[in-house]
Formats: sequence, structure tokens, C-alpha cells
Amino acid sequence: METINISEKKEKIKWDYDAEADVLYISFGNPQNAEGVDIGEGTIVRVQSDTNEITGLTIINPLHRTLKSLSGKQPARRKKKTSSATK
Repeated sequence: METINISEKKEKIKWDYDAEADVLYISFGNPQNAEGVDIGEGTIVRVQSDTNEITGLTIINPLHRTLKSLSGKQPARRKKKTSSATK
């Protein structure tokens, strides 16, 4: 079995949340291209293929799943924000 490197502590953890898609991206250091490994439950671990170091996580539907768990029911999807132009 191959070894995956998990650093003890990363100085910079960066994150970005896409509210429209309900996806949370977490990067250890600057975001970089990496291979995604789906570990289930809507979580993808990003691994640098040459060093086998974990470079980040992608969590799919964190808000939706959290609200569903807290309320015991499925939350309504957010509507897209639209802008209207006035003249």
C-alpha cells in the first residue's frame, strides 16, 4: 500500500465556498492541480501525484447536508440572484 503524506501543520489554509453550487474548496497552501480521490459522503481529497501529499479537500453540498441533518428534512435550494437593470 502506498503512503500518503499528511503534513503535521500547514501555515496557510485557504478556502473558497461556491454558494451557487454549494461546494467548499479547502487548500493547504496555494491551490494547485492535484488528483482527486473520492472518499465518499461528498468528500474529495486532492493529492499531489508525484509526492503523494494531500494538498486539499473538496466538500460537496456541505450547507445542504448540514441543514438537512440539523432539521431532519431537506432544505429548499437557494434561488439564483438576478440583477435587474434600470434605465
